[in-house]
Formats: sequence, C-alpha cells, structure tokens
Amino acid sequence: MSMNRQVYLDNSASTRVHPSVIEAMLPYFGDCFGNPSSLHGAGRAAREAVDAARATIAGALGASPEEIVFTSGGTESNNLALKGAAFASKERGRHLIISAIEHDCVLNSCRWLASQGFRVSVLPVDKYGLVDVGKLAGAIGPDTILVSIMHANNEIGTVEPIEEIGALCRERGVIFHSDACQSFTRMPLDVRRQAVDLLTINAHKIYGPKGVGALYIRGGTPIVAWQHGGGHERGMRSSTENVPGIVGFAAAVELCTRDATAEEARQTRLRERIIEHVLNDIDGAYLNGHRTRRLPNNVNFGFHGLEGDAIRLLLELDAAGIAVSTGSACSSNESENKASHVLRAIGRNPIEARGALRISLGRDNTEDEIEYCLDALGKAVRNLRSISSARLGGN
Repeated sequence: MSMNRQVYLDNSASTRVHPSVIEAMLPYFGDCFGNPSSLHGAGRAAREAVDAARATIAGALGASPEEIVFTSGGTESNNLALKGAAFASKERGRHLIISAIEHDCVLNSCRWLASQGFRVSVLPVDKYGLVDVGKLAGAIGPDTILVSIMHANNEIGTVEPIEEIGALCRERGVIFHSDACQSFTRMPLDVRRQAVDLLTINAHKIYGPKGVGALYIRGGTPIVAWQHGGGHERGMRSSTENVPGIVGFAAAVELCTRDATAEEARQTRLRERIIEHVLNDIDGAYLNGHRTRRLPNNVNFGFHGLEGDAIRLLLELDAAGIAVSTGSACSSNESENKASHVLRAIGRNPIEARGALRISLGRDNTEDEIEYCLDALGKAVRNLRSISSARLGGN
C-alpha cells in the first residue's frame, strides 16, 4: 500500500458508508433482529423500521410509500422494471426502446427480452451522450410498451432530459423507466413532476450499504413480479427484507437530502476546478460527456496518444494514493480489453473508447485533495508521454 496520503475519487463506483448510517443500522444486527413478516413484538419492530424507511425514501422522490419496492440493488431493480413491465404488457405490444448508453444490466436484460420475442430499439445519442427527444418520438410506435432512459450516465456523467421524455411517454401511453442510481440525492428528482413510471435507485452510491436498492412503481403501472416466493413487498419481490440494509438506505437518504442543494453546489465547484485545470494545463486532454449538463461529481477525460495507457495512468495515480477508475465499476474486470460501449456511442474510436479516466467526487473530498490529485495527474501524464516518446524514438 502507498505510504502517500489516500484520496478516494471513485464515488460513482461506491461510496464509504457514513458513520451516521452505520449507527442507524447497528441495532438491527443485534437486539432488533426480528423478521418483519413475524407477528410477535420483535417482528413488528422490524416491520415498523422497514415501513419508516419506505416512507423516508418515498418522500425524497415525491412518491407514496406503497410505491416503493425494496430490492438487492440497482441491477435487480432494473431487471424487475424491464422484465416485469414487458411481460405485463406483452398482449398490447412487444416493442421496447432504450438508449445506447444504458448500464450493462439494462442492455443485457433487453438482449434477453429480445430472445423471448420482444423487439428492442437502441436509440443513438449525440457526441455528448444526450438523447434527442425528437428522435425518441419518431421511434415510438403503436406497439411500443416501454422506454428506458437513464437519468444520468454512470461513466460520462451526462444528464438526460427525463422530464421531457416522461411527458412524451405519458402523452403516448408508454411506460417510462429511468435508472437514477447515479443521480438520486445528487440532483433534484420528483417522479410526479418528471412523469416517471418506474425508477431505479440504490444505497451504496449515496453513503449507504451495498446490497440494497429500490424500485419506484407508480400506482397503476402494469408490472408482474419476477421473483417468486412468500409474497413479500406486496408480492412484487419475494424474500425476507434486508432490515439493516433498508434502515441504512433510509439513513443515507436523510443524510444526503439534508444538505443536497449546498452539497451539489460544492461538488460542482470542485468538478469545474478539475475540468478547467485538466483541459487548460494538460496537453492532449479532452472531456467525455457534456461540458455542463452533467452530474455535479463526475468528470471523464481522455488523453490523446495515451488511451492505450489508461490502466498505467490509473496505477500511477494509485501509487500516489489516489483512487480513480477507467470506467464503469461493473465492467472494470474486463476494462483492459473491452472498449466502453458508452464512449463508442458518443463517437470515440475503439482506441479512445478503451482509454478514459473517470474521477468522481464525494461529500468527503476537499479542495486540498483536488489540488493534490491534479498535481499527481499532471506528473503521471507527463511521465507516460515521456515513456511513449522514448518508445517511439527507439523504433
């Protein structure tokens, strides 16, 4: 392990569980251990905790508590939304529309649905990763039953116009699902105002525990259960509820919504400092994603001529005690050989699509840490350029 200071800048992959969240969870590992489906006192106490957490999370979305279904995380929520809605409406139509930059769990769910007789259209995005609402309108047909467009992209941070998309889908009578794992509590979300029918969120992106998430299901939205058992979560997701995780999820939501506006502004200032410095002071740097219409905590860079050295760049920063990523955490094990489908979708060539560096901020990051990171990043890029030049000279 590096003897340098440690700076964690991979908060889009996962966040540190906040001490207040751990404190809220602890009783439910010990004295309050009851099964929330049990009728005795210990079970009722657990049920009350789950119900209180459901109300807290619903309130943060502008939803009703009965519209929140707890799951094991974003992947399960996305699977439930897509498969559950598709099969519930298959007699009305079999056409689904997604964007080209969706998370792998959405892409792979839709590939599976295609094998089951559904037709999936993949909507292109522009060079910034934005969906064209006009093109979406043109793609919706009489047999379209579902549109799934993420709120904000996990790799490049681009924020999609989900309010416009929601209004269009509502007008056309099409179910609208959005994956909001990256944006929940980082940006304003109101499922009523934004006309979202299904919304995916999870805890470990917002200082809560791993292994717990939720799916918002607007009342009246046709959807069938995808996991069968004892009928938990009003029959939508059978399995004994993860009481400590759910309590921790709600505690994380309370933490993040308490100062959401101020924290969004603070992280945006840090983000802008990083973007301006890197683009102005590091030769060959370029930004992936929209310049301003992006998550407050996300920056994603490429460096001309060094795309093939992205892993080495990451490791140089790691040696300096700085944790960043080369893309989505869910595909990082394959990142050395696999081009990012997101970067390919915004027009990057196969080499560029293998060579991004993602820096994602969190509520613990300070200005001093950012300056330390920028200094280390500049040194690492210069070092790799000198190695690359020597290598070319040797040829």
